[in-house]
Amino acid sequence: MTANAEVALPPELHPYDHLLRSADLPTIWCPGCGIGTAVGALIYGFEQAGVPKEKRVIVGGIGCSSRIVFYAKTDAYHTTHGRTIPFATGLKLCNPSLNVVAFAGDGDLFAIGGNHFIHAARRNMDILVVCINNFNYGMTGGQGGPTTPAGALSTTTPYGNPEFPFNLPNLAWATGATYVARWTTLDVRRLRNTFADVVNRHGFRFVEILTPCPVSFGKTNKIGSGVEEMEYYQALEVLKSRVESTEITKTDIELGKPIVVGTFVDRERETFRERYVRVVAKARGSKS
Repeated sequence: MTANAEVALPPELHPYDHLLRSADLPTIWCPGCGIGTAVGALIYGFEQAGVPKEKRVIVGGIGCSSRIVFYAKTDAYHTTHGRTIPFATGLKLCNPSLNVVAFAGDGDLFAIGGNHFIHAARRNMDILVVCINNFNYGMTGGQGGPTTPAGALSTTTPYGNPEFPFNLPNLAWATGATYVARWTTLDVRRLRNTFADVVNRHGFRFVEILTPCPVSFGKTNKIGSGVEEMEYYQALEVLKSRVESTEITKTDIELGKPIVVGTFVDRERETFRERYVRVVAKARGSKS
């Protein structure tokens, strides 16, 4: 090598490069979609909480959000539509040392997967469930779903949705979740701090993330681009550090109405496995 020869330097790495499967990038998500922000917040939370990489597991179903399993550099499982929670449950019960996250969309978790959600919360399964709520089935054409606001337009509700949607924080609280929060992808710092706080906790934890879907929900409802949908959230967000259980029923989402965000539930309950171990030990002791 001569004195004047140029030395090839490695390209500058992204701060998350070691946490992402770079060979699979760029993502398939549409311009303005908020799912990438949610994925970044989750992997940041894992890092900040000090969860060992070999203990992290992400379970995704079918839908735009479930593509996380191809981009996050961690053990991950891509299962069938609506089955993220039972699959995550099986992983956690077989290996309690794993830190298991079910990461899926509103349709996956609350339409075909709705019964799995309420019973996992009732049992207080020791998993974190993250719901990407973009108010429609974004991947398959923008159909209305279980969280589409009343009156909102979709490809299956061209005259306005005649149904009332689920209030997800209220549903999670009522069925037994130990931790419930709602943020938008505008709340990046709060979302990252939430994950850093809750990934190492126990019990059934639920985080709803309101996420722009500009090519389906935003366009159909004349909200506009991803940036304009973020501005829509910014104008409507009402932050509450804690919502009393008697008020959680008042956190419904309606088009053009205030959107309450924050931490809604933070309580302790015996987990399913703790209770199971205790019940079995007691039964065996009574027979000895």
